[in-house]
Amino acid sequence: AQAETRPGSRSQLEPAWRGTPSHAVRPRPRAARRPTSATGAGLGGARGRHNNAATLEASKGGMRSTPEEDTRPKSETPSPVPPSPSSTPTDGCEELTPVGNLQGFYYNECIELSQNTNPYILRVLQEVDEEIKKGLEGITLNIAGNNRLIPVERVTGEDFWVLSRILKKSPSITGLDARYNVISDVGAYYAAKLLQKQVNLTYLNLMFNDIGPEGGELIAKALHNKTLKYLRMTGNKIENNGGMFFASMLQINSSLEKLDLGDCDLGMQSMIAFATVLTQNEAIMGINLNRPILYGEQEESTFHLGHMLKENHYLVELHICKHGIKNCGMRQLCEALNKITRDGMVFLADVLKSNTTLEVIDLSFNRIENAGANYLSETLTSHNKSLKALSVVSNSIEGEGLVALSQSMKTNPIFSHIYIWGNKFDEATCVAYSDLIEMGRLNPDNTDVEPYVVDGRVYLAEVSNGLKKHYYWTPTYGTSCSHSANNAGFTLV
Repeated sequence: AQAETRPGSRSQLEPAWRGTPSHAVRPRPRAARRPTSATGAGLGGARGRHNNAATLEASKGGMRSTPEEDTRPKSETPSPVPPSPSSTPTDGCEELTPVGNLQGFYYNECIELSQNTNPYILRVLQEVDEEIKKGLEGITLNIAGNNRLIPVERVTGEDFWVLSRILKKSPSITGLDARYNVISDVGAYYAAKLLQKQVNLTYLNLMFNDIGPEGGELIAKALHNKTLKYLRMTGNKIENNGGMFFASMLQINSSLEKLDLGDCDLGMQSMIAFATVLTQNEAIMGINLNRPILYGEQEESTFHLGHMLKENHYLVELHICKHGIKNCGMRQLCEALNKITRDGMVFLADVLKSNTTLEVIDLSFNRIENAGANYLSETLTSHNKSLKALSVVSNSIEGEGLVALSQSMKTNPIFSHIYIWGNKFDEATCVAYSDLIEMGRLNPDNTDVEPYVVDGRVYLAEVSNGLKKHYYWTPTYGTSCSHSANNAGFTLV
C-alpha cells in the first residue's frame, strides 16, 4: 500500500537550494495562534486553514516541480509548518499587486499556501494600503518586532516567505524594516530572493533576527542587486565565514552605500578582508564593524584598516569600536578606537589635518585624556574643515581638554555635534558648554549634556543623545521608519 504524505512532512519541505548545504536552515516551530476578530476590510483576524482533502489528493498524486523562489526550507517539526509551496500552482509569470490591496493579497497568499496569517503583518499592510491609495511612493514597510505602540506577533521565517512574495510585486515599497524578529536563516533565504526580484528596494533592516553564517552567505550573494543602498545586519551572528562573503560582495557591488555589520562576531580574517576591499570600493560611505571577535595581542587588522584609510577617499563614516587597539595600531587609524591613550592622539590629529572626507569620529571609551583632547582641538580649529561629529564619551578628559574642544566649535562652523559625558567636568567646562547652547552654536539635540543652575552655579546633566541614539530601540513618540532616526550612527550621511 502506498504511504500517504502528511502535510508539512520533510519529504514535502525538501529545499532546492543551490550551493547551500541542506542542513543550513531549520525553521523554528510555530505555536498555534488563537483566532482573533476581523479588522479593516474583514481580514485582520482571519486564519489560513489546511484543506485536508486537497492535501490528501495532492500527496497521492505525487509532487510537482516549481520555480526556485517557491521552494521551502525543510523542517523537522511537521505540524506547525505549512505545506510545501510545491503544491501551489504557478504559471511562471509575475504580476504586480493591485494598487492599495496588499492586505488582501497577503491574506489570499496565506490561504493558497496554507500558511497562518500574522495579525501584526495584516495591520501594517492595511496602513500601507492607505498610504498607497493617497498616491505616496517610496514607502518603508515597518514590521519591527520591538514596536511597543501596537500588539506585535514577531515575524518568523514562514511569515517572511509569504511577505516576500508580495513585496516582489510592490513597486511602491522601497524600504523594509524587519528588525527584532525571528526570521532566522529561513527568512534570510527569502530575503535573498527578494533582493534578486525587487528592483525598487533601497533599504533593508534585518538586525537581530537570529541569522547565522549560512543566512549571511545567502544575503551577501544576493547583493549583486544594483538598487539597495543601505543594509543593516546588526546582531546577527554571521561570524567570520559570513563576513568573508560580505567582503567578497563589496568587490562586485557598486550601489551599496551603508553597511552595518556591528555585533556580528566577525573574525580577524574577515576584518582584514574588509580593509582590503575598501581600498578600491568607491561606493561605501559608511560601514560599521564594531565588536569583532579578535584573539591575541597582534593588530594585523589595525594595520590593514590604517592602510585602507590612506587609500580610500570616499568613506565618510567608519565604526570600529571595541577592537582593543593600542597605541601601536593608532599610528594607522583615525576612527573609533578602543584603549587609545593620549600619545596615540598625535597620529590621529595628523591624519585629520589632511583627511577631507571623514565626517564622524567615535572615540568613546578610550583614554585620550587632556593631551589627546588638545591635539584634536588644535586640528579642528586650524586644519580640518570636514568633521561634523565627535564622540569622546568616557575618555578621562578633564576641564582643560573639554574647554579646548568647546573653543574649536566656536571657530569651526562645520563642527556641529559633540558628545562628552563620562569625563571629569569642572565649573569652567559647565560654563563653556552652557554658553555654546545658549548662544545657539550647539544645538541641544546635537550633544549629550544639558546645563542647569543650582545656587547660582552651572552644572551639566546627561541626556539620551548620541551617535547611536536609536541604534537598538524604536522610539515610542513617533514613527521609527525615518532613516534619520535609526541609521546606526549614519545620521549625518
